[in-house]
Amino acid sequence: MNQTLNEKQRWYWKKNIQLITGLLIVWFLVGLGAGVLFAEPLSNVQFLNVSLSFWFAHQGSILVFIILILTYAIRMDKLDKQYKEMIKDGN
Repeated sequence: MNQTLNEKQRWYWKKNIQLITGLLIVWFLVGLGAGVLFAEPLSNVQFLNVSLSFWFAHQGSILVFIILILTYAIRMDKLDKQYKEMIKDGN
């Protein structure tokens, strides 16, 4: 069975992939960058009586991950609504 995506579906998936890519970059920068790669410079910065690199490695990256999940859910809900309107309007 040969199925192809129409223009609206390509737009939807392009926006979805852009969102996922952006969120993965943030996750990488916070999870690996702040906790490991930039640990030495961030260890000089105090946050809640611990070094910032320690906080990101143990708590901050988890909080950021939860925020990323919520961001994805909210943004995808908006994208789904836009896509449904495009389909309904026939644009």
